[in-house]
Amino acid sequence: MRALRFARTGSLENLGVETMDRPVPRAGEVLVRVQAAAINPSDVKNVLGKMELTTVPRTPGRDFAGVVEQGPPEWIGRPVFGTGGDLGFRRDGSHAEYLAVPVEAVLVRPDGLGPEQAAAMGLGYMTAWAAVVDAAGLRAGETILITGVTGAVGGAAARIARWRGARVIGTIRKAGEQAAIPDLPVDQYINLGDGPLPESVMSATAGQGVQVVFDVVGGSLFEPCLRCLAHRGRHVAIASTGDGRVGFNLVDFYHREGRIYGVDTLKLDFAASAAVLRGMMPGVEQGLFKPPDFETVTLDRAALAYGHINDGTARKKQVIVFPS
Repeated sequence: MRALRFARTGSLENLGVETMDRPVPRAGEVLVRVQAAAINPSDVKNVLGKMELTTVPRTPGRDFAGVVEQGPPEWIGRPVFGTGGDLGFRRDGSHAEYLAVPVEAVLVRPDGLGPEQAAAMGLGYMTAWAAVVDAAGLRAGETILITGVTGAVGGAAARIARWRGARVIGTIRKAGEQAAIPDLPVDQYINLGDGPLPESVMSATAGQGVQVVFDVVGGSLFEPCLRCLAHRGRHVAIASTGDGRVGFNLVDFYHREGRIYGVDTLKLDFAASAAVLRGMMPGVEQGLFKPPDFETVTLDRAALAYGHINDGTARKKQVIVFPS
């Protein structure tokens, strides 16, 4: 089979297509013929040497959709998808024509959801669900502030939050950015260039603040986001720009009786990852949870797509597709 491989970390120039043996599934595993596999920012960081779990040589890739070719008889021939675990880090990932994973890692792909769509949804929705539902416990009637709401993870969080019955406020960085996703369920957009974020949020919430902040940016936005919290509000962080260090006014924070949660999807094993995806299936089947905008690339052009993600020129989710 053909696979994207890297033998050293530190540079995307280490990434290339190689021919290698197909994986042989062990007891309790399935062999999936991959039809589509998304490229996530964490895959790029993986090759760059920013993920502590990684061993080399390695095939990267966390999200996948395909058809089971070997495994328990009841699974053979079924269209499946999945994400998570240590795919692409301590075991070979999905950026290859074939993939072996534990049977608990796969879910049957719903009717009406193509392989490219399923692959594009996996990690983004899993991250958003783990943050908004599992960590923050967002409830109906609450208000959530989502930074980077037009991105894959932020957009997934907005759809989940609306499904939970919450009011959604989302940040954008330039006027008109939201027009690219006209059906995104955001009640109010806040342009970060229009003024301080806390003042804008307090104005939008009659001075009360928001019950939940889902912070996909961190860095210089971390403290402004904390100041947007209502009394006993919950702030969930999944990333941070810069060197990872932030500062904030501790007196203000403890007077708010705020809560800060960190979410790292790398801590979710295959079973836990599949459980998160399974929990969101009703929203998928109802057509409420939609994939982000994506564009497809071949395996031969996947390394270029990695570069576009790294330099910020990829405007849509990148999904590798494999010929049938």
